[in-house]
Amino acid sequence: VPSFPQPASAAAATRPIPGSYGPPLLGPLRDRLDYFWFQGPDDFFRRRAADHKSTVFRANIPPTFPFFLGVDPRVVAVVDAAAFTALFDPALVDKRDVLIGPYVPSLAFTRGTRVGVYLDTQDPDHARTKAFSIDLLRRAARNWAAELRAAVDDMLAAVEEDLNRAPDPAAASASYLIPLQKCIFRFLCKALVGADPAADGLVDRFGVYILDVWLALQLVPTQKVGVIPQPLEELLLHSFPLPSFVVKPGYDLLYRFVEKHGAAAVSIAEKEHGISKEEAINNILFVLGFNAFGGFSVFLPFLVMEVGKPGRDDLRRRLREEVRRVLGGGDGGEAGFAAVREMALVRSTVYEVLRMQPPVPLQFGRARRDFVLRSHGGAAYEVGKGELLCGYQPLAMRDPAVFDRPEEFVPERFLGDDGEALLQYVYWSNGPETGEPSPGNKQCAAKEVVVATACMLVAELFRRYDDFECDGTSFTKLDKRELTPS
Repeated sequence: VPSFPQPASAAAATRPIPGSYGPPLLGPLRDRLDYFWFQGPDDFFRRRAADHKSTVFRANIPPTFPFFLGVDPRVVAVVDAAAFTALFDPALVDKRDVLIGPYVPSLAFTRGTRVGVYLDTQDPDHARTKAFSIDLLRRAARNWAAELRAAVDDMLAAVEEDLNRAPDPAAASASYLIPLQKCIFRFLCKALVGADPAADGLVDRFGVYILDVWLALQLVPTQKVGVIPQPLEELLLHSFPLPSFVVKPGYDLLYRFVEKHGAAAVSIAEKEHGISKEEAINNILFVLGFNAFGGFSVFLPFLVMEVGKPGRDDLRRRLREEVRRVLGGGDGGEAGFAAVREMALVRSTVYEVLRMQPPVPLQFGRARRDFVLRSHGGAAYEVGKGELLCGYQPLAMRDPAVFDRPEEFVPERFLGDDGEALLQYVYWSNGPETGEPSPGNKQCAAKEVVVATACMLVAELFRRYDDFECDGTSFTKLDKRELTPS
């Protein structure tokens, strides 16, 4: 993202936000086609920032025309690190029904429950549901590392089997995408909900695919998919809300699974947080399926891909040495929360992937009142009450005013005192990495758990392998660790 410092004389003055929404219907349609088709999201925001010579500007965000009734696509786009912080201030922005922008999927996806992430901090139900999520994570911490390791072992065994079946070992390749999703689903069910998918054959076999479809039906109207020709994608996937009835039988199956096998978690919601049974189960499924499974399914493949890229042998060597030094000799100790806190390079690498590939690229907030939005160099913009702010994280976290070599993957970026100081500009969790989730804010309740889980996955890879390489989301090399007798 270009940087546009303002002259000192303008430091105290506000100015109108540049850009326009264009004529009704045509302006939103033009921006939608640019966003999905002609430019793509990254170029969409970069070009407009360059055209307006501003990191704050007006634009339309999908979904739009023709059948998204009641959806106002007009936003104030924010793509720099300084102005982005306004999105975290509960005194400035209202977070009700803006999780994925101005469009809210039907409540039928959650059996009529407005789950916690769609509530604003001033909604009395928000504190209860957020506190319940934090409580679930706290209780899950006892078994988190052990369940993750067991699921990762199963995943890697399946990937190794696929690689070994390749007719030509020199050209062998095995996708880790579905095995990783199965790993995520099984370990989250057991650690977070206390329910083993193996107790229900249908859930064990189809749970991952149910969640994939459930997520897609809610998100596809706002996402570039790219698996069918773009004209068909615009007509079939981006022109109207997708129906919930398609996935209702699958969602009901997961609902009954949590009701029966996750009864202890549901009881905590009822007895300790004052949440009804139905609302508890729907919130558990949303945290499990949307926040945790959905977020990990986006982020962890990027992490494995970045570490496993050809040419990064030296990074992998240093990561391997750090992991094995912390875990000790032989098969090593447990790569739990305490151990991964000692893995400085592993943590820095995880933060760098989160900086460059945040699992949720867009964050939104609606102005509670008129206020002045401040950016770098004293630039100040007048935001009106009710306007929707749209922060695009991949550019805000590549702000050249904050990060040196912002477009490069620098795994050591967050090492040392200077590196740790940069964590205040890592915003993937709907708040700065130096912030703390609480019932009074909208920061991701699992902020610390996500980072630790990613570190644990890297640690498990280097516990098992001396080296590995990836081509996209497929392993092309897995060098099994040779354990020497003591």
